[in-house]
Formats: sequence, C-alpha cells, structure tokens
Amino acid sequence: MESGREILKQYNVLVRAGYALASASAWPGRVAAWLILIIIVTVLGAVLGGLYRMNVIIEWGGSIPLFGEHLTLTGVTELQWHLFGVMVMLGGAYAVFTDRHIRVDFLYSRLPTHWQRIIDLVGDLVFLIPFCIFVAWLSQNFIHIAYISGEKSDYGGLVDRYLIKTIIPIGFTTLGIAAVGRVLGNLGMLWESIGKAKGDKA
Repeated sequence: MESGREILKQYNVLVRAGYALASASAWPGRVAAWLILIIIVTVLGAVLGGLYRMNVIIEWGGSIPLFGEHLTLTGVTELQWHLFGVMVMLGGAYAVFTDRHIRVDFLYSRLPTHWQRIIDLVGDLVFLIPFCIFVAWLSQNFIHIAYISGEKSDYGGLVDRYLIKTIIPIGFTTLGIAAVGRVLGNLGMLWESIGKAKGDKA
C-alpha cells in the first residue's frame, strides 16, 4: 500500500479525498488496538482473583459509570469481553482502510486491478454502506432500551450497559465512512485509468 504522502501528491482529488476520509475513520481503530494491553491485565486479574477466591476486588465511595460502586471478579470478566468488542467494532474501519480484512472470494486476487476496483465499488455501494447505515440506525433503539431499563449485569458485574452498546453505531459509522472513502478512492483511480487509456489511444 502506498504511503499517504505519495497518494496526496500523485493522484486526483477523488483519490485524495477518499484517502483522507478512510484514514480519519481508521484512527479510532488504531487507538482501540492498544486495548489489548488492558485486556491482558484484566485476564491476569481475573485469574488471580479466582485463585484467591476474591469476589469484590475494590470498592469506592460513589458510583462510577459502567463500574458502579465496586469492581467485582464478575465485572473484570465481563470487562474483558466488552473491551474485546470495542476493539473489534472500531477495528473494522482500520481493516478496510489498510485492506487487511478477510476476503472469501478466491477469484478476486486473480483479477486485474481494474476489475478488483469495480468489485470493491459495487460491494461497498450495494452491500457494505447500506448495511452500516441500517445497523447504525437500528442499534439506536437498542441503546435507548438499555438506558431506560437500567440494564446491567445480573451477577453483580458491570452496570450501565448502554455505554458499551453505544459502540455499535459508532463502530458501524466509522466502517461506513471508511467504505465511502474507499468508494471515492476507487472512483478516482478508475477515472484516472480511463483518462490514461484515452490518452494512449490519442
């Protein structure tokens, strides 16, 4: 993959705009990747807590969002899954931006670059972007229900689950923005290839 500076210097405005949009949407995914360190710490904490048969690990005076009035072993275990979910949801846009997502089409890699861009363009416009819009919109009601019902752990774990569920529309919004950026980039590259082909014929 070409560097950002090379793209900004060499290509047309569509490619540059697409790169800038996709790069901005991938930024939360870059930051979220560091959550793996916190996940490792929570796994270690859960193992040690279980070893010493601890239930309440630490208590504090007031109520803290997501944690409530104390941190229990159940809360630490739940936090592992929630942090992993955040990392995955925000990492989707980064995977699209860096083109490191898994492709199941074994024919794609054998096609010319021109046709690869067309397939990406159709896939993004017909499937990925509409899906991201649909899930981001639908999940708002999901969050609202969790908020008004005061949804929390049934086993003395984490509270304020609506905070975790908020990552669903955020993740799909960043993924959709990355897809829009890729659409612009592919349109720009296709436009350039058509222009070069016409120039060669002339």
